[in-house]
Amino acid sequence: MKAETSLRAPLISVGLISAAALAYEILLMRLFSIIQWHHFAYMVISLALLGYGISGTLVSLLQGALNRRFHVVYPLLLFLFSLSSSGCFLLVQTLPFNPQALLWDLRQVWYLLGIFLLFSIPFILAASAICLVFVHYSGQIAKIYGTDLLGAGLGSIAAVVLLFFTFPLTALLLISLSGLGATLIALQELHRLPLKHFWTNNRSFTFLTLLAGLLLLSTFHLWKLETSPYKELSRTLNIKGTQLIEEHSSPLGLLSIVRSLQVPFRHAPGLSLNNFQEPPEQLALFSDASNMSAITRYPDTLQKLSYLDQMTSALPYHLNDIRRLLIVGSGGGSDILQANFHKSGKIDAVELNPKIIELMSKRFAAYSGGIYNQDNIKVYTGDVRGFLGGIQAPHKEPYDLIQISLIDSFNASASGLYALNESYLYTVEALQSYLRHLGPEGYLSISRWVKTPPRDALKMFATSIKALEQSQIGPAAHHLVLIRGWQTSTLLVKKTPFSRSEIEEVKEFCRTRAFDLVWYPGIKAEEANRFNRFKEAYFYQAAAALLSGSKDQFLQDYKYYLYPATDDKPFFHHFFRWSVLEELFSLRDQGGLALVEMGYIILFATLILAIVSSIVLILLPLVVFHFRSRTQTELSLPAGERLRIFVYFFSIGLAFLFIEIAMMQKFILFLHHPIFAIPVVLTAFLVFAGLGSLWTARLLTRFPAKRLLFRVVLGIVGLGLFYSYSLASFFTQAAAYPLALKIALSLIFIAPLALCMGMPFPLALDRLRSSESLYIPWAWGVNGCASVISAILAGLLAIHFGFTLVILFALGLYLLSLAVFKADQA
Repeated sequence: MKAETSLRAPLISVGLISAAALAYEILLMRLFSIIQWHHFAYMVISLALLGYGISGTLVSLLQGALNRRFHVVYPLLLFLFSLSSSGCFLLVQTLPFNPQALLWDLRQVWYLLGIFLLFSIPFILAASAICLVFVHYSGQIAKIYGTDLLGAGLGSIAAVVLLFFTFPLTALLLISLSGLGATLIALQELHRLPLKHFWTNNRSFTFLTLLAGLLLLSTFHLWKLETSPYKELSRTLNIKGTQLIEEHSSPLGLLSIVRSLQVPFRHAPGLSLNNFQEPPEQLALFSDASNMSAITRYPDTLQKLSYLDQMTSALPYHLNDIRRLLIVGSGGGSDILQANFHKSGKIDAVELNPKIIELMSKRFAAYSGGIYNQDNIKVYTGDVRGFLGGIQAPHKEPYDLIQISLIDSFNASASGLYALNESYLYTVEALQSYLRHLGPEGYLSISRWVKTPPRDALKMFATSIKALEQSQIGPAAHHLVLIRGWQTSTLLVKKTPFSRSEIEEVKEFCRTRAFDLVWYPGIKAEEANRFNRFKEAYFYQAAAALLSGSKDQFLQDYKYYLYPATDDKPFFHHFFRWSVLEELFSLRDQGGLALVEMGYIILFATLILAIVSSIVLILLPLVVFHFRSRTQTELSLPAGERLRIFVYFFSIGLAFLFIEIAMMQKFILFLHHPIFAIPVVLTAFLVFAGLGSLWTARLLTRFPAKRLLFRVVLGIVGLGLFYSYSLASFFTQAAAYPLALKIALSLIFIAPLALCMGMPFPLALDRLRSSESLYIPWAWGVNGCASVISAILAGLLAIHFGFTLVILFALGLYLLSLAVFKADQA
């Protein structure tokens, strides 16, 4: 069947299935974050998106048969997407996958492969449907691609909105039902029937679609999230007498509240071994089945909170009077209780998750003593850097203490599952911001988990040194104090040098609680490593080296990556170095592999798998085309032209996602919250790129293709360079703007860049249609494979070189696409 250029393409169903597919992608990351861990979700979804590459290969090889049966195959693909989207996730939950054992348990590799294949199925079906529309209506490519991007943009924001109002499994059901809705709309679009004749002419397919919808609704009560048995919540619920009493969901996480009736919770991380006061009754609060914190029953006397004075985080309260305090990540309120015990003055608390604030202010207010509602406490929703930037800051009076305590999970952090976690909380620029908001005698207090071999506390120490140096506060050695217990460490950073009396208080605090001194101005080697002893005073030796003239050599030689994180490379939890992998692997029988930063290794392995898979998917159609060209002359494209097509579509596939991912990270600093930045940036890029695609057809009537592409690429390069080096300064100046205005400004900034980025793909596909139309699905597949590689490669490049270089590399790829483009052939 020849392409239908006169009939209108089924644009409504294309937009709806594109929206459903992208919403499904975002939702899967949320679901997999709950049942496993976030960064394995990221990697599995990246692999699953190879479904777009697979779809191009399938349609390339079968396009004749599929095109002849388009009116049946297209709605059937939409129908199958709706069933597989929920069915594949439920099947994945039955696989006993443990990512932490991936390097030493071969079975986990097969489980991971099974997850990859199952998650690929819905994307293969949705992408094949869209690709088939490109083939069947090749004269309307710009409209189809524009509708695809517009639908994807709306789907991305719809997924986030859904998660504000429904639990993740309910959102999954709604996405599956939307696929069935797209099927019914496709049937009507393809046959162009009045609604009164629709049922009669599509009786069988309509009945099957409605039956499938009833099946999904009737079985929904059986669906449940099967959390990994290795996560903290699962292990806790295995304890006799524990019960899950409440769950609350939002895009920021699934909050689970657990009561223990027989074995009381005693959550006090890093508690001194000299402590004798038991904590009061507690409820456990989990986020995404990990990151445990505690909601403590408020006691009848403050003396029953004395255990909070036996933690390393209590140190600053013994050095000075804390009249004004900022707590970052107030959670279940332990830091607030600690401040109340020490009779602090006014307390500002910043909490990222508004659901936690709601629970503590209302549902558990009586249980927790109404600590979120006390007169001396004000709790703000948001990110601390946004708060300090002036969005919500109610005053400019400096703080006596800014406290950041154990915000991330010990288990995930210790196993390297946070290795790829972008965090703007612990960058050099973040610490400089905190210091600016301290009074002259104020303290920045950061508590971290103690790991062996040492890394977290040391990287924080190195970051503080750099922040002090860049703020022209020094010498840094006089402004730092670091102590550690058996489980936690606390770093104090002060704008003015620590006084002799403060140092004596630090020493007394550690002596009475059996905490170890790591660094204070004037420390002697024999004072370190006395209570919680290592074979050598590793922490002290590292701190001394970082403050010495041999700092650079120490950072270069140390077996973990301790270079400070920056806003351009915000990967504080990245410690992996390739140079130690061989040594750790040789110690695998002695637990060596447990010290590997798993997140980084798995991301790298995923990239290799994605590249190998893409090579197979891209080359397979060419091999088949080679043999078919003996009978089909339209397939006998010279090798040089095939290479030109490959380079063009692969380059723009890489470049589009490089810029999109890098801009998401940059706008997190402007909008101060991923839940705002990611949907705003993603939706803006997709919607405006879709509009750019729709505009392409009109522009091609006015300009030759080569000249149009030259102007488009020139616009992308110019805007990309301008944003790379100018956005940060603008974001700083506009930090105090209202959120609504900042979202509007974000859309204004992204719009021209995204409009340009939406044009190269349909422009080249239109040129391809006029000469080698049978290569359209292959070009779609090449672009899809490049997108998957881009999503993984962008993260690796950013870890090592920063997001600015990611953008610059993308701009180079756009210039490469211009160089290989020909007006008569793509």
